[in-house]
Amino acid sequence: MFSYQNKHIDLAFETTLKYQIYAFPLFLIANMLIGYGIKFGFKAVHNLTFVLLTSKGMEVIIAVLMSYLFFKEAPTWKTLLGIFIMAIGVVISKMK
Repeated sequence: MFSYQNKHIDLAFETTLKYQIYAFPLFLIANMLIGYGIKFGFKAVHNLTFVLLTSKGMEVIIAVLMSYLFFKEAPTWKTLLGIFIMAIGVVISKMK
């Protein structure tokens, strides 16, 4: 949704307002799912650092996927290195 908005939003006020009114329920649902995912993830593993790192890692991977799908921007070695560093962070946080 966020990627689509950045690519397809119109500069005219009326169409932008119409898009925002139609998209509001989707953004509300997405934000609620993120919040409850963190809440229930914390209840499951009792480690907030791990849950937050995992959720941010998932967000980055989804952002990379969306940037490829909407903008045809292929991930570079720097993107893959960043994802690898996040995975190492998740492993280190889980070891504590």
